Amino acid sequence: MLPRYVVMADNKEVTELLEARSSAVVETNPPRGGGESAPRGDDARSSAAESGERLRIALAQLSAGLDPAENLTAIAEQIAAAGEAGAALVVFPEAAMACFAATLAEVAQPLDGPFASGVRAAAAAAGVIAVVGMFTPASGSETADVSLDRSAEMVAPASGTGVLGAPEDELGEAVAPAPDSRVHNTLLITGPGIETHYDKVHLYDAYGSQESATVAPGKSLVTIDVLGTRIGFATCYDLRFPDQFTELGRRGAQLVVVPASWADGPGKFEQWDVLTRARAMDSQAFLAACDQAWTPPQGAIALGIGHSRVANPYGKLVGALDGDAGMLIVDIDLTTVDEARRQLPILSSGSLTSAHGDSD
Repeated sequence: MLPRYVVMADNKEVTELLEARSSAVVETNPPRGGGESAPRGDDARSSAAESGERLRIALAQLSAGLDPAENLTAIAEQIAAAGEAGAALVVFPEAAMACFAATLAEVAQPLDGPFASGVRAAAAAAGVIAVVGMFTPASGSETADVSLDRSAEMVAPASGTGVLGAPEDELGEAVAPAPDSRVHNTLLITGPGIETHYDKVHLYDAYGSQESATVAPGKSLVTIDVLGTRIGFATCYDLRFPDQFTELGRRGAQLVVVPASWADGPGKFEQWDVLTRARAMDSQAFLAACDQAWTPPQGAIALGIGHSRVANPYGKLVGALDGDAGMLIVDIDLTTVDEARRQLPILSSGSLTSAHGDSD
Protein backbone atom coordinates (compact mmCIF):
# COMPACT_ATOMS: atom_id res chain seq x y z
CA MET A 1 0.00 0.00 0.00
CA LEU A 2 1.30 3.46 -0.91
CA PRO A 3 2.08 5.66 2.09
CA ARG A 4 0.08 8.75 2.97
CA TYR A 5 1.80 12.13 2.83
CA VAL A 6 0.91 14.90 5.26
CA VAL A 7 2.31 18.31 4.31
CA MET A 8 2.71 20.89 7.08
CA ALA A 9 4.41 23.41 4.81
CA ASP A 10 3.40 26.51 2.87
CA ASN A 11 3.95 24.71 -0.40
CA LYS A 12 1.26 23.83 -2.93
CA GLU A 13 3.81 22.38 -5.35
CA VAL A 14 4.99 19.85 -2.79
CA THR A 15 1.45 18.59 -2.34
CA GLU A 16 0.93 18.32 -6.09
CA LEU A 17 4.25 16.53 -6.48
CA LEU A 18 3.41 13.94 -3.85
CA GLU A 19 -0.06 13.31 -5.23
CA ALA A 20 1.68 11.29 -7.92
CA ARG A 21 2.91 8.97 -5.20
CA SER A 22 -0.24 8.73 -3.09
CA SER A 23 -3.98 9.22 -3.40
CA ALA A 24 -4.23 10.36 0.22
CA VAL A 25 -2.22 13.58 0.44
CA VAL A 26 -3.43 15.85 3.23
CA GLU A 27 -2.41 19.50 2.98
CA THR A 28 -2.92 20.92 6.45
CA ASN A 29 -1.30 24.31 5.97
CA PRO A 30 -2.11 25.81 2.53
CA PRO A 31 -0.07 28.60 0.94
CA ARG A 32 -0.51 32.08 2.37
CA GLY A 33 -1.03 35.37 0.57
CA GLY A 34 -1.46 35.18 -3.18
CA GLY A 35 -0.78 31.46 -3.26
CA GLU A 36 2.84 31.67 -4.41
CA SER A 37 4.50 28.31 -3.88
CA ALA A 38 7.57 27.86 -1.77
CA PRO A 39 10.63 26.40 -3.53
CA ARG A 40 11.10 22.65 -3.71
CA GLY A 41 14.01 20.26 -4.13
CA ASP A 42 17.45 21.86 -4.24
CA ASP A 43 15.97 25.36 -4.26
CA ALA A 44 14.16 24.73 -0.97
CA ARG A 45 17.25 23.31 0.69
CA SER A 46 19.43 26.20 -0.50
CA SER A 47 16.86 28.72 0.70
CA ALA A 48 16.67 27.13 4.15
CA ALA A 49 20.44 26.91 4.51
CA GLU A 50 20.89 30.55 3.52
CA SER A 51 18.18 31.90 5.82
CA GLY A 52 19.23 29.86 8.85
CA GLU A 53 15.66 30.33 10.14
CA ARG A 54 13.42 27.75 8.43
CA LEU A 55 14.19 24.11 7.90
CA ARG A 56 12.09 21.59 6.02
CA ILE A 57 12.17 18.11 7.54
CA ALA A 58 10.43 14.85 6.65
CA LEU A 59 9.46 11.96 8.94
CA ALA A 60 9.09 8.63 7.11
CA GLN A 61 6.82 6.45 9.23
CA LEU A 62 7.10 2.90 7.91
CA SER A 63 6.82 -0.65 9.21
CA ALA A 64 10.11 -2.51 8.87
CA GLY A 65 10.19 -6.22 8.16
CA LEU A 66 12.82 -8.83 8.91
CA ASP A 67 14.93 -8.45 5.75
CA PRO A 68 17.42 -5.53 5.67
CA ALA A 69 17.61 -5.63 1.85
CA GLU A 70 13.85 -5.27 1.44
CA ASN A 71 13.75 -2.53 4.05
CA LEU A 72 16.57 -0.70 2.29
CA THR A 73 14.50 -0.59 -0.91
CA ALA A 74 11.61 1.07 0.94
CA ILE A 75 13.98 3.48 2.71
CA ALA A 76 15.64 4.53 -0.54
CA GLU A 77 12.23 5.26 -2.08
CA GLN A 78 11.26 7.45 0.85
CA ILE A 79 14.60 9.28 0.83
CA ALA A 80 13.98 10.11 -2.84
CA ALA A 81 10.45 11.32 -2.06
CA ALA A 82 11.72 13.54 0.75
CA GLY A 83 14.35 14.99 -1.55
CA GLU A 84 11.78 15.74 -4.23
CA ALA A 85 9.67 17.54 -1.63
CA GLY A 86 12.58 19.80 -0.73
CA ALA A 87 13.32 18.34 2.70
CA ALA A 88 16.84 18.94 3.96
CA LEU A 89 16.53 16.16 6.54
CA VAL A 90 14.54 12.92 6.48
CA VAL A 91 14.10 10.84 9.64
CA PHE A 92 13.27 7.13 9.76
CA PRO A 93 12.29 4.99 12.75
CA GLU A 94 14.50 3.08 15.12
CA ALA A 95 15.13 -0.44 13.77
CA ALA A 96 14.30 0.62 10.20
CA MET A 97 16.99 -1.82 9.04
CA ALA A 98 15.12 -4.76 10.58
CA CYS A 99 12.37 -4.83 13.18
CA PHE A 100 12.93 -6.08 16.71
CA ALA A 101 11.34 -9.43 15.82
CA ALA A 102 14.56 -10.22 13.94
CA THR A 103 17.59 -11.91 15.51
CA LEU A 104 19.64 -8.76 15.96
CA ALA A 105 23.06 -10.42 16.04
CA GLU A 106 22.32 -11.97 12.64
CA VAL A 107 21.12 -8.80 10.90
CA ALA A 108 23.66 -6.36 12.38
CA GLN A 109 26.12 -4.86 9.90
CA PRO A 110 29.05 -2.46 10.24
CA LEU A 111 28.71 1.15 9.16
CA ASP A 112 30.51 0.34 5.92
CA GLY A 113 28.29 -2.68 5.20
CA PRO A 114 25.74 -2.99 2.39
CA PHE A 115 22.79 -1.55 4.31
CA ALA A 116 24.54 1.63 5.46
CA SER A 117 26.23 1.99 2.09
CA GLY A 118 22.85 1.80 0.39
CA VAL A 119 21.38 4.46 2.67
CA ARG A 120 24.45 6.61 2.11
CA ALA A 121 24.11 6.35 -1.67
CA ALA A 122 20.39 7.17 -1.58
CA ALA A 123 20.95 10.22 0.64
CA ALA A 124 23.74 11.47 -1.61
CA ALA A 125 21.61 11.02 -4.72
CA ALA A 126 18.68 12.89 -3.17
CA GLY A 127 20.85 15.61 -1.64
CA VAL A 128 19.35 15.15 1.83
CA ILE A 129 20.57 14.12 5.27
CA ALA A 130 19.05 10.80 6.31
CA VAL A 131 18.74 9.50 9.88
CA VAL A 132 18.06 5.76 9.84
CA GLY A 133 17.83 3.25 12.68
CA MET A 134 20.01 0.16 12.25
CA PHE A 135 22.01 -2.38 14.26
CA THR A 136 25.81 -2.52 14.30
CA PRO A 137 28.17 -5.08 15.88
CA ALA A 138 29.28 -4.23 19.42
CA SER A 139 32.03 -6.84 19.76
CA GLY A 140 34.86 -5.74 22.00
CA SER A 141 33.21 -2.46 22.94
CA GLU A 142 33.29 -1.12 26.47
CA THR A 143 29.91 0.12 27.60
CA ALA A 144 28.71 2.26 30.46
CA ASP A 145 26.04 4.77 31.34
CA VAL A 146 26.68 8.15 29.79
CA SER A 147 27.55 11.11 31.96
CA LEU A 148 25.89 14.47 31.33
CA ASP A 149 29.07 16.38 32.17
CA ARG A 150 29.16 19.36 29.82
CA SER A 151 32.94 19.60 30.01
CA ALA A 152 33.18 17.17 27.09
CA GLU A 153 32.64 18.68 23.64
CA MET A 154 30.39 16.38 21.62
CA VAL A 155 29.59 18.46 18.54
CA ALA A 156 30.27 17.03 15.09
CA PRO A 157 31.59 19.47 12.50
CA ALA A 158 30.06 19.24 9.06
CA SER A 159 32.80 16.81 8.01
CA GLY A 160 32.69 14.81 11.25
CA THR A 161 32.85 11.03 11.30
CA GLY A 162 32.25 8.38 13.90
CA VAL A 163 31.14 8.66 17.53
CA LEU A 164 31.98 12.14 18.47
CA GLY A 165 34.97 12.97 20.61
CA ALA A 166 33.87 11.36 23.89
CA PRO A 167 36.77 11.22 26.37
CA GLU A 168 37.02 7.88 28.07
CA ASP A 169 36.57 9.44 31.51
CA GLU A 170 33.21 10.93 30.48
CA LEU A 171 31.44 7.72 31.46
CA GLY A 172 29.44 7.29 34.63
CA GLU A 173 28.44 4.07 36.37
CA ALA A 174 30.09 1.08 34.76
CA VAL A 175 28.08 -1.90 33.59
CA ALA A 176 29.15 -5.34 32.49
CA PRO A 177 31.15 -5.49 29.22
CA ALA A 178 29.05 -6.37 26.20
CA PRO A 179 29.14 -10.01 25.17
CA ASP A 180 30.22 -10.60 21.60
CA SER A 181 26.67 -11.46 20.60
CA ARG A 182 25.27 -8.04 21.52
CA VAL A 183 24.84 -5.20 19.04
CA HIS A 184 24.50 -1.43 19.18
CA ASN A 185 21.14 0.18 18.45
CA THR A 186 22.53 2.77 16.06
CA LEU A 187 21.27 5.83 14.23
CA LEU A 188 23.13 6.26 10.95
CA ILE A 189 23.35 9.98 10.15
CA THR A 190 24.52 10.54 6.60
CA GLY A 191 24.20 12.98 3.74
CA PRO A 192 25.87 15.99 2.15
CA GLY A 193 28.51 17.30 4.52
CA ILE A 194 27.91 14.84 7.37
CA GLU A 195 28.78 11.27 8.28
CA THR A 196 28.36 10.12 11.88
CA HIS A 197 26.18 7.96 14.14
CA TYR A 198 24.57 7.78 17.56
CA ASP A 199 24.33 4.60 19.66
CA LYS A 200 21.25 4.45 21.92
CA VAL A 201 22.24 5.13 25.52
CA HIS A 202 19.18 4.04 27.53
CA LEU A 203 18.00 0.49 26.82
CA TYR A 204 14.40 -0.71 27.02
CA ASP A 205 14.41 -3.00 30.04
CA ALA A 206 10.76 -2.45 30.95
CA TYR A 207 7.24 -3.80 30.40
CA GLY A 208 8.60 -7.34 30.11
CA SER A 209 11.27 -6.47 27.52
CA GLN A 210 15.01 -6.70 28.12
CA GLU A 211 16.79 -4.86 25.33
CA SER A 212 20.09 -5.05 27.22
CA ALA A 213 20.16 -8.82 26.65
CA THR A 214 20.83 -8.25 22.95
CA VAL A 215 21.93 -4.60 22.75
CA ALA A 216 24.91 -2.85 24.34
CA PRO A 217 24.35 0.76 25.45
CA GLY A 218 26.08 3.65 23.75
CA LYS A 219 28.53 5.97 25.47
CA SER A 220 28.05 9.41 24.00
CA LEU A 221 25.54 12.13 23.35
CA VAL A 222 25.74 13.44 19.81
CA THR A 223 25.01 16.76 18.14
CA ILE A 224 25.88 17.90 14.64
CA ASP A 225 26.21 21.32 13.02
CA VAL A 226 24.73 21.26 9.53
CA LEU A 227 22.33 23.34 7.41
CA GLY A 228 22.96 26.27 9.73
CA THR A 229 21.36 24.26 12.53
CA ARG A 230 22.58 22.29 15.54
CA ILE A 231 20.77 18.95 15.74
CA GLY A 232 20.83 16.49 18.65
CA PHE A 233 19.87 12.82 18.68
CA ALA A 234 18.12 10.34 20.94
CA THR A 235 16.34 7.03 20.44
CA CYS A 236 12.98 5.77 21.72
CA TYR A 237 13.43 4.80 25.41
CA ASP A 238 15.79 7.78 25.81
CA LEU A 239 12.55 9.80 25.92
CA ARG A 240 12.03 8.69 29.52
CA PHE A 241 15.24 10.41 30.65
CA PRO A 242 14.71 14.19 30.64
CA ASP A 243 18.30 15.02 31.61
CA GLN A 244 19.50 13.82 28.21
CA PHE A 245 17.26 16.32 26.46
CA THR A 246 18.08 19.18 28.79
CA GLU A 247 21.74 18.51 28.13
CA LEU A 248 21.22 18.47 24.36
CA GLY A 249 19.49 21.83 24.71
CA ARG A 250 22.38 23.17 26.78
CA ARG A 251 24.75 22.02 24.05
CA GLY A 252 22.83 24.22 21.66
CA ALA A 253 20.57 21.74 19.85
CA GLN A 254 17.77 23.57 18.05
CA LEU A 255 16.21 20.33 16.82
CA VAL A 256 16.28 16.94 18.55
CA VAL A 257 15.61 13.92 16.34
CA VAL A 258 14.13 10.83 18.04
CA PRO A 259 13.62 7.68 15.95
CA ALA A 260 11.54 5.08 17.79
CA SER A 261 9.91 1.67 17.71
CA TRP A 262 7.46 2.37 20.52
CA ALA A 263 5.84 -0.72 22.01
CA ASP A 264 2.03 -0.83 22.00
CA GLY A 265 0.00 -1.49 25.13
CA PRO A 266 -2.41 0.09 27.60
CA GLY A 267 -1.60 3.76 28.07
CA LYS A 268 1.41 3.66 25.73
CA PHE A 269 0.07 6.21 23.25
CA GLU A 270 -0.71 8.60 26.11
CA GLN A 271 2.84 8.20 27.39
CA TRP A 272 4.26 8.75 23.89
CA ASP A 273 2.15 11.89 23.51
CA VAL A 274 3.21 13.39 26.84
CA LEU A 275 6.88 12.40 26.65
CA THR A 276 7.52 13.73 23.16
CA ARG A 277 6.00 17.10 23.99
CA ALA A 278 7.67 17.26 27.40
CA ARG A 279 11.11 16.49 26.00
CA ALA A 280 10.69 19.30 23.47
CA MET A 281 10.12 21.62 26.41
CA ASP A 282 13.07 20.15 28.36
CA SER A 283 15.45 20.79 25.46
CA GLN A 284 13.66 24.02 24.42
CA ALA A 285 14.05 22.78 20.88
CA PHE A 286 11.92 21.33 18.13
CA LEU A 287 11.54 17.59 18.61
CA ALA A 288 10.97 15.28 15.63
CA ALA A 289 9.90 11.82 16.80
CA CYS A 290 9.55 9.21 14.04
CA ASP A 291 8.01 5.90 15.08
CA GLN A 292 7.41 2.67 13.23
CA ALA A 293 3.88 2.49 11.83
CA TRP A 294 1.43 0.57 14.02
CA THR A 295 1.99 -3.17 13.85
CA PRO A 296 -0.09 -5.80 15.68
CA PRO A 297 1.76 -6.57 18.93
CA GLN A 298 3.81 -9.75 19.27
CA GLY A 299 4.17 -10.25 23.00
CA ALA A 300 6.63 -7.78 24.53
CA ILE A 301 8.42 -7.04 21.21
CA ALA A 302 8.48 -3.30 20.47
CA LEU A 303 7.10 -2.94 16.94
CA GLY A 304 5.63 0.57 16.84
CA ILE A 305 2.40 2.48 17.30
CA GLY A 306 2.86 5.21 14.68
CA HIS A 307 1.81 8.78 15.57
CA SER A 308 5.10 10.31 14.47
CA ARG A 309 5.13 14.00 15.27
CA VAL A 310 6.99 17.28 15.45
CA ALA A 311 6.64 19.42 18.59
CA ASN A 312 7.89 22.97 19.02
CA PRO A 313 9.93 24.22 22.02
CA TYR A 314 6.71 25.02 23.89
CA GLY A 315 5.49 21.43 23.54
CA LYS A 316 2.86 22.26 20.90
CA LEU A 317 2.43 19.77 18.06
CA VAL A 318 3.06 21.39 14.69
CA GLY A 319 2.49 18.20 12.70
CA ALA A 320 1.56 14.57 13.35
CA LEU A 321 0.57 11.33 11.65
CA ASP A 322 -1.85 8.64 12.77
CA GLY A 323 -0.92 4.97 13.11
CA ASP A 324 -0.65 4.18 9.39
CA ALA A 325 2.45 4.31 7.20
CA GLY A 326 3.05 7.79 5.82
CA MET A 327 5.38 10.73 5.47
CA LEU A 328 5.08 13.96 7.45
CA ILE A 329 6.66 17.05 5.89
CA VAL A 330 7.08 20.07 8.15
CA ASP A 331 8.70 23.48 7.84
CA ILE A 332 10.07 24.49 11.24
CA ASP A 333 10.83 28.08 12.18
CA LEU A 334 14.08 28.01 14.13
CA THR A 335 13.54 31.54 15.47
CA THR A 336 11.00 29.93 17.81
CA VAL A 337 13.91 28.26 19.64
CA ASP A 338 15.61 31.57 20.42
CA GLU A 339 12.28 33.05 21.45
CA ALA A 340 11.51 30.20 23.86
CA ARG A 341 14.96 30.31 25.43
CA ARG A 342 14.77 34.07 25.86
CA GLN A 343 11.32 33.98 27.44
CA LEU A 344 12.05 30.93 29.63
CA PRO A 345 15.81 30.85 30.38
CA ILE A 346 15.73 27.44 32.06
CA LEU A 347 18.74 26.00 30.24
CA SER A 348 21.02 28.66 31.68
CA SER A 349 19.64 28.38 35.19
CA GLY A 350 21.81 25.41 36.21
CA SER A 351 20.87 22.23 38.03
CA LEU A 352 19.25 21.89 41.47
CA THR A 353 22.58 20.60 42.82
CA SER A 354 24.61 23.50 41.46
CA ALA A 355 22.06 26.02 42.73
CA HIS A 356 21.63 24.65 46.27
CA GLY A 357 24.57 22.34 46.86
CA ASP A 358 24.52 18.68 47.80
CA SER A 359 22.47 17.68 50.82
CA ASP A 360 23.18 14.87 53.24
